Amino acid sequence: MIDRQHLAILREIDRLGSLTLAADRLNLTQSAASHTMRKFEDRFGVKVWEKQGRGLRFTQAGAFLLALAQRVLPQIDHAEQVLAEFAQGHRGALRAGMECHPCQHWLMRVIAPYLKAWPDVDLDLHTAFRFGGIGALLGHEIDLLITPDPLDLPGIHYTRVFNYELVLAVPAAHLIGAVARPQDLTGETLITYPVSPERLDVFTQFLVPGHCLPKRHRTVETTEMMLQLVAAERGVSAVPDWILREEGGGLPIRTVRLGQGISKALHIGVRKGEEETDYIAGFLSLARQHGAQPVPE
Repeated sequence: MIDRQHLAILREIDRLGSLTLAADRLNLTQSAASHTMRKFEDRFGVKVWEKQGRGLRFTQAGAFLLALAQRVLPQIDHAEQVLAEFAQGHRGALRAGMECHPCQHWLMRVIAPYLKAWPDVDLDLHTAFRFGGIGALLGHEIDLLITPDPLDLPGIHYTRVFNYELVLAVPAAHLIGAVARPQDLTGETLITYPVSPERLDVFTQFLVPGHCLPKRHRTVETTEMMLQLVAAERGVSAVPDWILREEGGGLPIRTVRLGQGISKALHIGVRKGEEETDYIAGFLSLARQHGAQPVPE
């Protein structure tokens, strides 16, 4: 039979690159881990890896088992964590992932009232799932996904939290008018979050359809730095309008519409059927209450 130890050994070999390091991570001797996998291979009549120089290369069977391990082990890990929480008198744990660089600022408004309303639920925030969150949600690595770009998949239920518009932040003295055309950015430095252009709405919904590109594309990690650069006349930036309302106060920056407007909405995705779980439904309710602007019913 396939058990957790077999899958764990394969996962750690993939992560660390060697059987010795994998065994050490799992508190096994190298010989014990090797013996365990040899018995597995003998039982099923397959090889799971082959030596390649000083390292190991997974066979087709090994690659299949590794993919299984990457799907199943996070679910087992989460189940054990939940059971441990139950044993300690807690209701469980809620793991939130984000596919939205500026959303952490908004999320802080939700976390405080949530922790107060649900004292027996642990809340964890994962920011590593930028643009990989759907797989993490379906793979049970996270329990809800905050995203401006929901994918319509049968296993996911989305709650729309609030609407917003993507706008252009420019220095207050900039000569551009109230509405920008794609060609207006051809002489500009465009400052964005560190995301590839094909995932940025200012490119996909504005510049590329207009057959234009900025003179320079610069990326920065934080909203604060981005707005400071715009205020210092180092470039322009496409940002959610609510970011400028909440963080742009006092800076010499003004808002310019991108063409006919780029309308967006922030959504929270959960696995279908779990949106009615009380502590998840509680989070969704608080998220809507603390949205940047009301969502029309």
